[in-house]
Amino acid sequence: MSPTPPARRLRLGMPRRMFSQLLLMQLAIAAGVVVLATGLFLAPLSNQLDDQAMRRALAIAQTTAAVPQIAEDLQRSRPTVGGPVQREAERIRKASGAEYVVVMDLNGIRWSHKDPAQVGGHVSTDPRQALSGRDVMEIDSGTLGRSARGKVPLRDDRGRIVGAVSVGIEYDSVRARLIHAIPGLFAYAGGALAVGALAAWIISRRVQRQTRDLAFSDISALLAEREAMLHGIREGVVALDRAGRVRLLNDEAQRLLGIGDEAVGGLPDEVLGEGRTADVLAGRVTGTDLIAVRGQRVLVVNRMPTDDGGAVATLRDRTELEQLGRELDSTHGLIDALRAQDHEHANRMHTLLGLLELEMYDDAVEFVGEVVGDHRATAEQVTEKIGDPLLAALLVGKATVAAERGVALWVSDRTRLPDRLVDPRGLVTVVGNLVDNALDAVAGKPHARVEVELRTEGRTAVLRVRDTGPGIPAEQHELIFTEGWSTKKPPAHGKRGIGLSLVHRLAERQGGSATVGEAAGGGAEFTVVLPEALTEPGPQPGPPGPRPGSERAMAAPATGAAEEGP
Repeated sequence: MSPTPPARRLRLGMPRRMFSQLLLMQLAIAAGVVVLATGLFLAPLSNQLDDQAMRRALAIAQTTAAVPQIAEDLQRSRPTVGGPVQREAERIRKASGAEYVVVMDLNGIRWSHKDPAQVGGHVSTDPRQALSGRDVMEIDSGTLGRSARGKVPLRDDRGRIVGAVSVGIEYDSVRARLIHAIPGLFAYAGGALAVGALAAWIISRRVQRQTRDLAFSDISALLAEREAMLHGIREGVVALDRAGRVRLLNDEAQRLLGIGDEAVGGLPDEVLGEGRTADVLAGRVTGTDLIAVRGQRVLVVNRMPTDDGGAVATLRDRTELEQLGRELDSTHGLIDALRAQDHEHANRMHTLLGLLELEMYDDAVEFVGEVVGDHRATAEQVTEKIGDPLLAALLVGKATVAAERGVALWVSDRTRLPDRLVDPRGLVTVVGNLVDNALDAVAGKPHARVEVELRTEGRTAVLRVRDTGPGIPAEQHELIFTEGWSTKKPPAHGKRGIGLSLVHRLAERQGGSATVGEAAGGGAEFTVVLPEALTEPGPQPGPPGPRPGSERAMAAPATGAAEEGP
């Protein structure tokens, strides 16, 4: 026998689901509004009915007092049951539907009354206000019970007050009118409550669909989890609304993009400026794992539209990965260069061994001297023209890679660069990217040649890299510096389209420029101008013009990321 499941305990209180809570709250609000409106309507309605009854009584009294015959009969006759005043007053009472019409003299003696036995007696309420010439409206009790009363003075044909007229409207009839109006009022209130309940149900159902029938506690927990997740993950998250404005960005996105909370509510072009990063966030550039450069950071951006017409973009920092990729490319190049050097070294050793075995000692010494002298002359030539050791080492080290690829790398005789660079690593990045691009562009072509020229104009450094490749079409001169643009297959470690963009941004950050044009004799010529690149002001002496045979072919190892070439 399976154990009997425990009986469910009845839970009282607010339901957990937001749909139920919202429906109950709206019904309570609608019912409260209806009850309040009904009470606020009934309270003045009772006063309004009392005022209408008193005004009606006053109007009947004024009409009665306006009959001249009543004042004349009051002065000429006695207060009797069959007198002319009693007969006229009863006629008016029956015609108007009043409860009573009482005509009194200056002493407060009744000359007419609904009850004939009261004729000749003193009135039960104080008549002094009416006898003093004032109109009176009031709710009061008398011999016939509670009534709405109107009292006016009675004047003769000369305007003298000779008495007063008091008219009463039965108060029970006023109350009956109020009670009679209540069912209709409740019917309207019930109809309004039904409409309000229907509207509350429709709104609650819509909210239920939009919130997927979650409880308030679930929504609160989701918001707390979202905040913890957004600000805890190491990926940048940018949410945009249907108008394309920034709705949310987490701490990592602020760090990667270099913006703050003030960016919320702005368009990407407004908070980031024009560029590829803003284009990707705005959806003008589509695709997956799109490359964008922000400052010195290389970002991978993915944008996903949302159901409400907005979008969510994620940002990943690939700066370190790109640096590792460039180092990997450089390592591969060095390995290839070392392999070629090893092969060349083996050939030389074999040659040297043969000379020694043939006892051609003088020739062996001359051969060794030539080999050592060539390498020393190459290094001395570069260091004479380029004072910065990092940049000189970059160009000296390129020899084997360029030779292995069959490319002649020339350092122009016009090159002069003192050892006073503000940012030598930045210039190494620029030179390395441009030289690698040029080597990629001319590799495998006959008479391949790359020429590097570095010179100064005051504190400004001017770099030119020329090649004998196919060149860059004129319509692509601006596009080539855009992030993600490339004509080459991506390397094994990731994507292309970064190096030239970094060169362009490095130049712009220093107030300079990076441009591309057509080299003399064909090919591409990249020119980078870096103002304030040297630490000490003052013009440098210009080098003499190039002389035939004054340049020396050299090769260099890759240190920057191979980037977009022609």
